[in-house]
Amino acid sequence: MIRLDAVAVSTTDMAKTVAFYELLGFEFPEWGAEDQHVEPITKQGDVRLMIDTAALMEQLTGHAPVPPNHSSFAMLCDTPAEVDKAAAALKAAGHTLTVEPWDAFWGQRYATVKDPDGYQIDLFAEL
Repeated sequence: MIRLDAVAVSTTDMAKTVAFYELLGFEFPEWGAEDQHVEPITKQGDVRLMIDTAALMEQLTGHAPVPPNHSSFAMLCDTPAEVDKAAAALKAAGHTLTVEPWDAFWGQRYATVKDPDGYQIDLFAEL
């Protein structure tokens, strides 16, 4: 059986990127400034988020990573109010909301924010 195990993003500033994902509710084990790969704590069987430094990714792939503008992943929130709260916290911390929270025609409260390196993260909840 093949299944999704992890989603990876690269970063040019690990501390800033970890702080961004902490605002989304991820909890990280202790890590150090020299770490080139960081993962938040997950339960067995959960999809993992992997954060690698851009330098490590360039070493592994032979070219510098460029976060795409067509790729994103989505974070399910429990309520529409939680979408608004998360979006507001990220915006207050200086992150870019590319789509302010809105009630989408498909029945969800939706917003999109960029992480420090430009990866798009959708926040959504059922209306």
